[in-house]
Amino acid sequence: MITKYGLEIVVITLVIAAAILVLCYLYIEREWLRWLIAVTAIVFVALVLNFFRDPQRRTPTEENIIVSPADGTVVLIKEVYEADYLRSEALQVSIFMSPLNVHVNRFPISGEVGFFKHIEGEYIVAFDDKSSERNERTLIGVENNGLKILFKQIAGTVARRIIAETKVGDKAEIGKRFGMIRFGSRVDVIMPKGTLLSVQLNDKVRAGETILGRFPKSSQGTRQ
Repeated sequence: MITKYGLEIVVITLVIAAAILVLCYLYIEREWLRWLIAVTAIVFVALVLNFFRDPQRRTPTEENIIVSPADGTVVLIKEVYEADYLRSEALQVSIFMSPLNVHVNRFPISGEVGFFKHIEGEYIVAFDDKSSERNERTLIGVENNGLKILFKQIAGTVARRIIAETKVGDKAEIGKRFGMIRFGSRVDVIMPKGTLLSVQLNDKVRAGETILGRFPKSSQGTRQ
């Protein structure tokens, strides 16, 4: 399955590759060169299809969980003060998405979108901790019966477009797709202090499936 966020690019890539193959057949006499160009075009198409793939995911049905909004590797876990939405001490988990990962992003909890902000910025490497505050990024906050989390889509050196099809007032559903970041990036998930983490550094996570953590016991009466 190909994500709708990359369908246009996939179609353009297929058309260009088909044109290259036809031109090779018509105008290049040297067989080895014809094969080289053809293989290169096919490999490029395969890479584009791989990047824009959008596999189905099974989201856990447990209560009070926070699932990963992105595929990738946990590169940072730290305590922070979140001033934009939670306005309190919090716990941050950062996920680095390589160009080989699935790049479709999914809501980490259910609730209502209570905060949305897009910030222009730089394009330093996404695994650098400074990218969280310096790179182009989109901040999305979701609230569920008083429980808030904030997650950031952060552009990297190669990623130059962030897609977030949501706005303040929208209903968020845990595990549901809402956007993507093209060609390598990072997602920060900022959770209330006291969240019981289920991941550690260097863990591989999958969007909509991997449980990052659980809300504190004092909040377990809240349903998602």
